[in-house]
Amino acid sequence: MQAWQVHENGEPSEVMRLADVAQPVPGEGQVLLKVRAANINFPDVLMCRGHYQVRPPLPFTPGVEICGETEDGRRVIANPALPHGGFAEYAVADAAALLSAPDSLDDAEAAALHIGYQTGWFGLHRRAHLEAGETLLVHAAAGGVGSAAVQLGKAAGATVIGVVGGAEKAAVARELGCDVVVDRRSQDVVSAVKEATGGRGADVIYDPVGGEAYTQSTKVVAFEGRIVVVGFAGGTIPSPGLNHALVKNYAILGLHWGLYNTKNPKLVQHCHEQLTELAARGAIKPLISERVPLAGAADAVQRLGDGVTTGRIAVVPTGAQA
Repeated sequence: MQAWQVHENGEPSEVMRLADVAQPVPGEGQVLLKVRAANINFPDVLMCRGHYQVRPPLPFTPGVEICGETEDGRRVIANPALPHGGFAEYAVADAAALLSAPDSLDDAEAAALHIGYQTGWFGLHRRAHLEAGETLLVHAAAGGVGSAAVQLGKAAGATVIGVVGGAEKAAVARELGCDVVVDRRSQDVVSAVKEATGGRGADVIYDPVGGEAYTQSTKVVAFEGRIVVVGFAGGTIPSPGLNHALVKNYAILGLHWGLYNTKNPKLVQHCHEQLTELAARGAIKPLISERVPLAGAADAVQRLGDGVTTGRIAVVPTGAQA
């Protein structure tokens, strides 16, 4: 079969190589899956660079989220068991963690329903307890993680402010349903958010960026607001001033979604049921900006790492239907 492999760490476009390799052999409790579509996530970029908390042995195949097909023909959503990731024609995954792919979504959309939407659901509902009528601010609102949070926020009845970088991404954020869109390249984020909220600020802030975005969050978080930290795509990990959190009376909430797979897997299944229901009634639908063939995976991963993509890019192996 064909699979992308990383033999050394570096930029994805330089270290990912497409090769003919043997099909992976499932271990105990694992299943072999034909990859119907693989979604590209920021952890794929970080793993290529050697900067992710999980470091699979070299060589490895990236791709942490797929819609696959079991040997008996079932469509499932899975996180492949590394080093046999999803940017390949076949992958392996833990049988106990397979989730049914919703009938309302095609393969590429189903592949993108998992990590970003689970992270959004856990962040907004489990950690921040977002309520209808509250204001949600989402950084990088046009990206894969941000777009999921925007849709989930709207589905929960929140007013959503999306922060983006550039006119193209601003247009995408509006299409996603943001009530207010702030272009950080042409607007002052803090002033714009304060103006949009009448000076009150946002009740919940969803931050997959870190760095300057986090600093902005602390300036526009409302009384008893919650800042949910889900990642550092901007490359800089902030150091929170706890005295500031004290005097402004806000909470800083961390979210590492992957922990729930071992700490409380029943919650992951419950979340998937909620997401499936939302997808069935059209309240959420993963934004697939591109579908690329397997041969285009390295370039697509690089573009995600460079911050020039919107929504999700799905890798569709030859012969798969997306």
